[in-house]
Amino acid sequence: MPYHLDFDPINRILRARFMGRVTDDDLRDVYRFGQDNVGRFDPLSGITDFSEATAVAFAPQTMRELARTKPIMPDPSRPVIFVAPASDLFGMARMFELESAEARPNLHVVRTAEDAYRLLNVSDPHFAPV
Repeated sequence: MPYHLDFDPINRILRARFMGRVTDDDLRDVYRFGQDNVGRFDPLSGITDFSEATAVAFAPQTMRELARTKPIMPDPSRPVIFVAPASDLFGMARMFELESAEARPNLHVVRTAEDAYRLLNVSDPHFAPV
């Protein structure tokens, strides 16, 4: 599977980590999982981590489409962070951020997971698969 979903119950962070080649279907699958299961976890924040992605095989239109859908995080005050170290992924994540700024005012795009944890004021996350 090109992605893993996990949750840190101590800090209440729901995280999706993409690996390898990331496709339109992968993005939609993860988004659908988030929408269907966010209530089960009641996360205080969410991270979408592209650190281990090696190829962008999804269309910019898919990012725009997802940006226009209902946010996964029901409370817009709860932070959502995209970790995108590669320039192409960073650009796509920024496009998502700009397209959805009104619905997701607490969305951030950073280059490293450490930057994400720093934004969340978390020093030692404890993720387990979901």
